[in-house]
Amino acid sequence: MNLDQLNGIAEAMVADNKGLLAADESTATIAKRLATVNVESTEESRRNYRELLFCSKDIGKYISGTILFDETLRQKTRDNIPFTELLRSKGVIPGIKVDKGAKPLSGSEGESITEGLDGLPARVNEYVALGAQFAKWRAVIRIGEGLPTKFCVDSNAHALASYAKICQEGGLVPIVEPEVLMDGDHSIELCQEVTENVLRATFYELYNYGVECEGIVLKPNMVISGQDCLESTDIEEVASRTIATLRRSVPAAVPGIMFLSGGQSEELATEHLNAMNVNFPGQPWKLSFSYGRALQQSALSAWRGDDKNILVAQGAFLKRARENSLACCGKSTLNGN
Repeated sequence: MNLDQLNGIAEAMVADNKGLLAADESTATIAKRLATVNVESTEESRRNYRELLFCSKDIGKYISGTILFDETLRQKTRDNIPFTELLRSKGVIPGIKVDKGAKPLSGSEGESITEGLDGLPARVNEYVALGAQFAKWRAVIRIGEGLPTKFCVDSNAHALASYAKICQEGGLVPIVEPEVLMDGDHSIELCQEVTENVLRATFYELYNYGVECEGIVLKPNMVISGQDCLESTDIEEVASRTIATLRRSVPAAVPGIMFLSGGQSEELATEHLNAMNVNFPGQPWKLSFSYGRALQQSALSAWRGDDKNILVAQGAFLKRARENSLACCGKSTLNGN
C-alpha cells in the first residue's frame, strides 16, 4: 500500500467529526469489565457485547472506525456475518490491536515495555487479509519518584517506531499510542513536561525509522493531573496545556490526533475534547477521540448481559458517541438526547 492510500485511510479515520470506538480490550480486561455488571466472561458473552455495540443504529454517523482484539476480529454476528463485514456495511473501518501488552522493563523497576514485535510482519499480513485497515500499539509511561527514566521512554519510542514501520510496509495505518498514565498524585505541570518529552522521543524514532507521518494517527493522553493529585485543574487548563504540548511536539503532517480517555469519566473526556475544539480551532491536525470506557460504560451498565436491554444499551452508547462527535467541532452540550 502506498502513502496516498495510507493517508486516505488516516484521513477517513478523523473525517466528518467522527472518532474511534476502542473495543480492543484483552480477554483479561474485558472479563473485569463484564464482572462489574455480573456477567461471566465467555467467548459468547464477549461476542454478544461487542455485537450490541457494532449493531447500534447509525453508529457510522459518529464512529469512523473500531479497534478490535484478535478474537473479535475473527468473530461473527448471530446471523453469521463477520464483524469486519458488518462494520464496513455501516461505514466503520475495522482496525486491530497488534501489541502483546506491557511487561516489566528489565533493568528499570516499576516501568514497562510493550511487547509484540516478534512475528509482527506475518500477523499484519494476516490481519490485512481478514479485513483490518489500521492497527494500534500502546506504550505505557508511568510518572513516579524518579520515573519515567530516559531508558523507559526511549525503549518504548523505539518499539512504537518499529511497529509503525512494519504496519505501513504491510498495509495498515498505525495508531501510535504513547500513554502517560493518570495513576499517581503528580501535578498537571509534571504531566505536561513528561508528555512533551515522550512525544518528542516518539517522533524522533518515527523519523529515524522512516515512518511517514501522513500515514499515521496519534493517540496520546491529554495533559491532566494525576488522579490522586490534591490540586484541581479546570477544563480550560487541561485544554490549553494539551494544545500547547501538541504544538511543540507533533508535526503538522500528522492527519489527526485521537485522544485516549485514560480513566477519565465519560463526561469529562467529552468536555476536555470539546474545550480544545472551542478554544483552539484551526490546528494543523484534526482533534478527535479514540475512547473505550468513555464510550462504553453507560452502555455496559444498561445491558447487564440481558438481551431485553439491548436497545437501551445501544441508545446509551450512541448518546456518548454523538456527544463526542459534537465535541470534535466544539458543539457538545452534554445534555443531548
